[in-house]
Amino acid sequence: MFDLKGKIALVTGGRRGMGRSHALTLAKQGATVVVTDVDLAECQSVVDKIKGGGGLGVCFKMDVSDKSEVDGVFNEVLRQFGRLDILVNNAGIFDPKPALEMSEKDWDKTIAINLKGEFLCAQRAAQEMAKQKWGRIINIASIASGGVGIGFEGAAHYAASKGGIIGMSETMAIEWAPLGITVNVIAPGAIQTPMVGQVTEEVANEIKTRVPLKRIGRPEEVSAMVIFLASEESSYVTGATFYVDGGWLAA
Repeated sequence: MFDLKGKIALVTGGRRGMGRSHALTLAKQGATVVVTDVDLAECQSVVDKIKGGGGLGVCFKMDVSDKSEVDGVFNEVLRQFGRLDILVNNAGIFDPKPALEMSEKDWDKTIAINLKGEFLCAQRAAQEMAKQKWGRIINIASIASGGVGIGFEGAAHYAASKGGIIGMSETMAIEWAPLGITVNVIAPGAIQTPMVGQVTEEVANEIKTRVPLKRIGRPEEVSAMVIFLASEESSYVTGATFYVDGGWLAA
């Protein structure tokens, strides 16, 4: 089960944190992994680790909010591999700012990377996947996405972008199902990444008290869900949001 040999997977925001974990885990399952991010050197270190483990990978610099860069990278992936099977839309930022102090520039930057970026990559991926009548698009959102009772101070722009991802993905799932493409969302809770490292120790301890498993999650625990959604075993799953949160929503 969960064999991805022969599949071509692209991971955005793949240089560190969850993106790095997703890239390494996809490679372990046999996929050829395209690692993208704004820092090419850090992307290359991920590819080096993939190759060190006997896997296949390449890396490209890509700003997901820049359509010309997105098209350029996708064109090169198609030139090298002829197709794309799996997209993991992981790139995102969290730059906390109180809503009363948030500038238009703050808002626009977060929405451009977190929401517009996922749209641009998903749209381009679907255009290619439709040609082979098979594709897996996995969009990464967050438990802070509205409607589930979890909010964070300073995250109005972030939560808006993540909630938008869920709504966008549901529509994509409906439109692209006839094309053989599934679109699903993973909404992680608190996961041990550089982004979560921005919060204070006090906030981290508060989160742990609210999570039934009483700990921060590990990136590979989210990657396990990525592998399921990328595989043939998830063929009847589309338009769904999976919360990997240690039971936070159930508490």
